[in-house]
Amino acid sequence: MHGYRRVMTSPADGSGPEEPPRLRISDAGVMRALAHQARMAILEHLMTSEATTATEVAAICGLSPSATSYHLRALAKVGLVEPAPSRGDARERRWRSRIKSYEVNGGLDADQETRAAERELLDAFLIREETRTRQWLARREEAAPQWQQAAAFDEAILLLDAGELVELTERLRELIRPYGKVRRRDAPPGARTVSLQLRAFPVDEGA
Repeated sequence: MHGYRRVMTSPADGSGPEEPPRLRISDAGVMRALAHQARMAILEHLMTSEATTATEVAAICGLSPSATSYHLRALAKVGLVEPAPSRGDARERRWRSRIKSYEVNGGLDADQETRAAERELLDAFLIREETRTRQWLARREEAAPQWQQAAAFDEAILLLDAGELVELTERLRELIRPYGKVRRRDAPPGARTVSLQLRAFPVDEGA
């Protein structure tokens, strides 16, 4: 599963198709620091929000402010978040993300430590996505009818070579890019945060 991408962005000024630079995470230490459900939730929030405090993030992530501060410091240590200027109260420490999107890719020539850290992080991502899916299923009948109708669980079994798979995934990324969560300025009324998961990998035993 090389090339896992967490994409939160749309074009920086909303005027063109170009995507802001994506951070490639290839260091085992950064991968292990991020392979934690709370830290993934915190970074996801900060990538799509203005600078905020540990207390504000804690309310969103379901953690105590002290636990959130601990995880923020761990993310800052590996360069994913950083302190932000205060709003005038020096006692109020604010944080912001240093990135807007990222890709987890240790590379084909990665050493065993990096490959193990990559598997650990990708496993954490899968657990988070599975949890979100099950949470939606548990509350689906309480949702408004239009959201029950709009939600989708699709699978397509395809026959592709490696080049075609690359082309297909890139075309899909182009389609979803304008809807990134940071489009808050021009999102239509009633817009909600939606998780769209794309998994593409061979299931047979070919080389």
